[in-house]
Amino acid sequence: MIGLNYYASLSKVLVISILISVSVKAQEAEPRLDVRYITDVIKIDGVLDEEIWKSADVADNFWQFFPTDSVRAKQNTEVRILYDETTIYVSIRANSASGKYVVSSLRRDFSGASNDNVSLIFDTFSDRTNAFMFGVTPYGVQREVQISEGGASRNGFNPTWDMKWQAESKMFDDHYDVEIAIPFTSLKFREGVDTWGFRAYRWDFQTSEQSTWVRVPQNQLMSNLAFMGDLVFEKPLGKSRTPFAIIPYVNGLSSKDFETGETDNKFKFGGDAKIAIGNSMNLDLTVNPDFSNVEVDDIFTNLTRFEVLLPEKRQFFIDNSDLFANFGSFRDAAPFFSRRIGLARDTSANLIENRIIGGARLSGKLNQDWRLGFLNIQTDEDVANEIPSNNNMMLAVQRRVFARSNVGFFMINRQTFKDYEFQEEDKYNRVIGADFNLASADNVWSGKFYLHKSFQPNDTKGNLSSQAFLTYNSRYWRFTTDFVYVDKDFTSDLGFIPRKDIFKNGNAITRTFYPKKGIINANSLRFLSLVWWRPNLDFKKSDHNLSLSWASEFKNQSSTELEVKNNYIFLTDDFDPTRTEDGVPLPGNTGYTFSDVSIQYESNPANIFTISGESTAGQFFTGNRFSVGGEMGVRFQPWVVLSLAFRYDQIRLPDPHPDADYWLLTPKLDVTFTKSLFWSTLVQYSNQRDNLGINSRLQWRYAPLSDLYLVYNDNYFYRPFWPKIQVDKSEGHVLVEYLIDFVVNFVKFIMEQSINKKPDLKFIL
Repeated sequence: MIGLNYYASLSKVLVISILISVSVKAQEAEPRLDVRYITDVIKIDGVLDEEIWKSADVADNFWQFFPTDSVRAKQNTEVRILYDETTIYVSIRANSASGKYVVSSLRRDFSGASNDNVSLIFDTFSDRTNAFMFGVTPYGVQREVQISEGGASRNGFNPTWDMKWQAESKMFDDHYDVEIAIPFTSLKFREGVDTWGFRAYRWDFQTSEQSTWVRVPQNQLMSNLAFMGDLVFEKPLGKSRTPFAIIPYVNGLSSKDFETGETDNKFKFGGDAKIAIGNSMNLDLTVNPDFSNVEVDDIFTNLTRFEVLLPEKRQFFIDNSDLFANFGSFRDAAPFFSRRIGLARDTSANLIENRIIGGARLSGKLNQDWRLGFLNIQTDEDVANEIPSNNNMMLAVQRRVFARSNVGFFMINRQTFKDYEFQEEDKYNRVIGADFNLASADNVWSGKFYLHKSFQPNDTKGNLSSQAFLTYNSRYWRFTTDFVYVDKDFTSDLGFIPRKDIFKNGNAITRTFYPKKGIINANSLRFLSLVWWRPNLDFKKSDHNLSLSWASEFKNQSSTELEVKNNYIFLTDDFDPTRTEDGVPLPGNTGYTFSDVSIQYESNPANIFTISGESTAGQFFTGNRFSVGGEMGVRFQPWVVLSLAFRYDQIRLPDPHPDADYWLLTPKLDVTFTKSLFWSTLVQYSNQRDNLGINSRLQWRYAPLSDLYLVYNDNYFYRPFWPKIQVDKSEGHVLVEYLIDFVVNFVKFIMEQSINKKPDLKFIL
């Protein structure tokens, strides 16, 4: 059990942090944009020819964010906003150095970091914590994002959220114009309010300039909600009048297993429903949901002992997802991870699909300060694989305190109501907890403090997880300290807990330098210390990670970083990092210390040809490791993007332990025929997993939030076709020969397609 001194220290840090949050320095005066109420008709065509636009208040005179944050933007941007009973209208004029606009494709939900665009943030509850963002490129391509966690971290930036709205654009040699119509039904807000938080910002790759209407310090993220202006409506807003929406689906599936010769034809149907509860709550219902249209996950090479977290992409779980997913620490112990629902382990411990029968999800704002989230989903039984039918429930409540901080409480319950012969003591798992998320008004201070407890049958003592995390972030300095404790018996069946029985301390110091001249925009020097102890082993040190890094950000928006690391790992059990079948593992109950150096580079994302790469070389347990990886991309804007991602990991261990040469290749073709018709094909090869996967996906968005998909999945499970080369360890690796032989064998394999083919054709409406 963790000592009382830790909890005493936690309490002191918490009290100090609350005082800091209250006594923050004053902000600069917030700009204001007045919004007129209109009865005129505005045609959304990208042509700003309506007379009413001339009478609208204008947000202009933007501040630079990059390359500096102390001068006004070189390229002027003008934003005007009007509204009527049902819709918010926005006009944008963005001046440019030339008509050579930078776009990656016509696909919706583009990346703001690789496209010219103007984005609009609406903080409809003026809480500086949650907001909606809408962005448009010069080609009229749209993206919408839900912002949570105050926009202060990339985890609070969710582009998977989808909503109905309209945007059109017109391009000229010296500027582009945009017209936008956002229905009030696509937003959540309080009835009767007349003021929202608002900010517009812009990426202009022709001049390598990023700018924002409200000045944002360069040490913060552009999406940070601490820096907002006021959007003042001429008269108070009424009810949002969100309609009842039904989203049905029909799925025809035909598959064949070439190993067994079995074919399978299925016809599935189901659907979702969205019901508005007042102006600020959503009720989502689902029956027999289908997620086969969701983009396939990226394959990765895992050289660690732990599970890797993958992002949630299923639309049903996206809206207000931070209410459920942001409890705990996603690095150490997150009590709820929605991807656990719909997946289960079979009798061989393989991860397989566990069908969702149906469920409900209520989430949103109760008022200015309170948020509520409730989720209940039932999964089906699979007796053949010894998987019971489970009810999965979570209740979350969040209360805003001080300027931008909040306190949250939750309860999770995973329960089996039916008796199964194969199930003994795991009929339920329950977790309760409280989190305090600190964010000062100017976001110089931020942090997280939580205490969670789990309950299992015949196991109610201890089972704790807790954290005290605090960051100070100024223009030149960033200090972070982190304490995490996870008990050996703390369990959350619906969570993500990569390791238990740990007490972790992390500390980081970063100093940023801003050269006044030259091609470099900023340099940063960082020291990081992470140390883990095992409380159940008399606080024996189990791991440490010490690193020193130097990063440079160039004015053309490319970047590079050099890092030196020293690692210590105490293996309690035998472990084979190569995961070779019948390989001799490294012995357990032994400590290993090793060091390595790594370098990475990323080119300017505005270039037609882009490249990024990283390489690591050094010691690895008792041997050596060499890794190299990266991605090359070329675009024929705005129609086609071709890319090839690759990674090679070489592990050399002394006899009798096995060596390994792991390859990961990911070529991708992305074609956007129009702003509503997309085709992408992704090929993923990993010899660590002995798998070659092909995913081809044609999407036609024939109406807002209405899609027709044609999805083809093809997976090959085969004997290794790795080149038969004998390499003397004393001579090191011969990467060029390996690569040549690998490509030859890879192409031969694709042409033959002869071993254990398993195609899967899906047609989804």
